[in-house]
Amino acid sequence: MQAGHEARQRPGFLRPGFLRPRGGQASVTNIELFFDLVFAYAITDLAGGLAKAAGPAGVAQQAVLFLAVWWVWICTAWVTNWLDPARTPVRLLLLGLTLAGLVMAGALPGAFGTGGAVFACAFVAMQLGRTLFMLWALGSDSPANTRNFQRILCWMGLAAVFWLAGGVAGGGLRFALWGVAITVEYVGAWTGFYVPRLGATNAREWDVEGGHMAERCSQFVIIALGEAVLASGAHFTATGARAATILALLAGFASSAAMWWLYFDTGAERASARIAQSKEPGPLARLAFTYLHIPIVAGIVVAAVANALVLMDPSATAGGATWAILGGPALYLAGCLAFKTVIERRPPLSHMIGLALIGLLNAWGEGFTALTLAVLAAVALIVAAVWETRALHSRKKPARAL
Repeated sequence: MQAGHEARQRPGFLRPGFLRPRGGQASVTNIELFFDLVFAYAITDLAGGLAKAAGPAGVAQQAVLFLAVWWVWICTAWVTNWLDPARTPVRLLLLGLTLAGLVMAGALPGAFGTGGAVFACAFVAMQLGRTLFMLWALGSDSPANTRNFQRILCWMGLAAVFWLAGGVAGGGLRFALWGVAITVEYVGAWTGFYVPRLGATNAREWDVEGGHMAERCSQFVIIALGEAVLASGAHFTATGARAATILALLAGFASSAAMWWLYFDTGAERASARIAQSKEPGPLARLAFTYLHIPIVAGIVVAAVANALVLMDPSATAGGATWAILGGPALYLAGCLAFKTVIERRPPLSHMIGLALIGLLNAWGEGFTALTLAVLAAVALIVAAVWETRALHSRKKPARAL
């Protein structure tokens, strides 16, 4: 996931017409949004699988699948940060990735059952196919950048061995092999895809259009939030309208709205401006957008599971649903806290207050009904959102004349 600084110095390092024009923020194109539609489907499947997960082992399996889905999306976002989706070959690449992604998303419910081989083949096809396309697009015009993607190909090829082996294995062995595969994927990027003789890439040399990267990640957050709201509506329809389910629906919507506010009120805009103005956008994009968005999106997925569980039986004791009801907001707040700390260079107190409230609910909420706990978790998110908005507003007030 990198291209060297030569992209700024040699605009022809890709074959003519393949590179996005530089000089001004690159806009997100319709073909990229079309590609994203597959991941709305994938998030729905992930939330459904997590709701049905049996114990810690089932949750761990869904975590591996979530990390794989996020990774294939963010890797594609990096590639389209450099390539021009207006060009026909790039559009064809994205359409091919969309088709493979559709197959991958369709295999998610049975990934640890009969659909393991299909999931693995689709995932590997996306990872290797996209990388091979980049090597073809680079050609021989830029040896340094060609080496970058040769390194990527080596790491993804190594991971592919474990993905495919896991696809044909069964039981705990599949989980172990896929655990190794996803570790290889993530560690490779963090280490600059080090390969003996080829070395590693310095993240400071990565040529990144920061505004485009920020916009792409914010769109994924919107996709996840949208799926959470739609899933709540579907479960509400299935369970029927009565006082308890109406209140559960409102609590779930309030949580989603607070999550939107915490990310989009000013956070997304400030992050876009920060990376666009950064002299070294590569390391910032890798940390803030590639890695720190993982708990943000995961928190939304877990919150969607909580909404479904609460709607199923609002008056039941929270019990086994507590992990989802409190875990979703906690993950989301922790992710936003880390993200904004990197962007703003200081942690937002509002998010720490929200996490503290969630912690108190976890310690003292034993015996609460699922509905009561969901309402209180929504209140914790709203408190964090209101606190942050007021704090930012007070900073903008001009000093009173003496």
